[in-house]
Amino acid sequence: MRIRNAFPVFGLIATLALAGCSTNSDRASLEDKAAGPTVQTAQIFDDAYGVRTDAGYALPAIPIQRVKPEFRRQIVSYETTERPGTIIVNTRERHLYYVLPGGKAMRYGIGVGKQGFAWAGTAYVAWKQEWPTWHPPKEMAVRKPDIAKYVEDGMGPGLTNPLGARAMYLFNEKGQDTLFRLHGTPEWASIGTAASSGCIRLMNQDVIDLYSRVRPGKATKVIVIQ
Repeated sequence: MRIRNAFPVFGLIATLALAGCSTNSDRASLEDKAAGPTVQTAQIFDDAYGVRTDAGYALPAIPIQRVKPEFRRQIVSYETTERPGTIIVNTRERHLYYVLPGGKAMRYGIGVGKQGFAWAGTAYVAWKQEWPTWHPPKEMAVRKPDIAKYVEDGMGPGLTNPLGARAMYLFNEKGQDTLFRLHGTPEWASIGTAASSGCIRLMNQDVIDLYSRVRPGKATKVIVIQ
């Protein structure tokens, strides 16, 4: 996750922080600019969080009863003018919506960036990767010397990798990397909190599900609302 071109309007400090997707636990206070209203849950997937093997990695079960029901994967009523396949991230709600046909959406619980590192805007999924390598920026290594060894070579895929089982990389309409990611996390307890330096994190079982639905390209619009 190295720094390339980014949205200049969000400032250098926020840009550098976004690339790291680190693991702090402060809650943010973000203003909601309103997405479509959630009316009713049609289906909840509590049985989707068990042990599973993925690409040779044994993902542990998530004790889903310890996760608030609102942050578990579920199909909800969702009114929006955006077409199916659009991803809408409501950072204040701590929800990510994948728009489905018929006024429905698949809703996932998320962890968001702490205040000062939050990002909002419109982008698209330029590419995606299974079991990604994590490259923290040099600026993060200054703050956290224990990760300096990963700046050049990266942290390889694995159960403790901060990007988790999947990562989706967001670019702007000019084809520039926003340094903003949708990715997994081994820290399931961080879902529903402001637990990163900018990127959107999902439970590993959820990011695998979302990843399977997303096709990279400009047709996959991503809207991030503060």
